[in-house]
Amino acid sequence: MATALQELPHVHAPTPEALLANSPLPEVRRLFVTATDEFVTLTGTVSTFYLKQIAQETVRSGVRNRKLLNRVVVANGR
Repeated sequence: MATALQELPHVHAPTPEALLANSPLPEVRRLFVTATDEFVTLTGTVSTFYLKQIAQETVRSGVRNRKLLNRVVVANGR
């Protein structure tokens, strides 16, 4: 008895833009993402180095095989 294989629905990983937009942190949500086939670049300004790092880690799963460039500026250097 032959059985047909069911194709599993293709699950797409969230985009870096969507990941930032869903952050619970307002400063992180206000950052910008530019994505190409090779790079994902984060830009904008946050108030602490902690938020800069949080933004980077927030988008990391959406980067896939591209390079992540964190160009976020820390406004007051804390």
